[in-house]
Amino acid sequence: MNVDFIFKIAAIGIVVAVLNQLLQRSGREEQAMMTTIAGLIVVLMMIVTEVSNLFNTIKDIFNL
Repeated sequence: MNVDFIFKIAAIGIVVAVLNQLLQRSGREEQAMMTTIAGLIVVLMMIVTEVSNLFNTIKDIFNL
């Protein structure tokens, strides 16, 4: 995992936070919640792929 990956996650978090605030201020709380959930799902999918790569690397190192 490199620093670019962390910056991508941080950028997604910032964009989701700004969109969440804009939508809540305009009275669209349901859409703000959906935006937050969508951002969370995107970040979780990115992390799942990295964890999968980690497990594959561990399997290769220990010849499992």
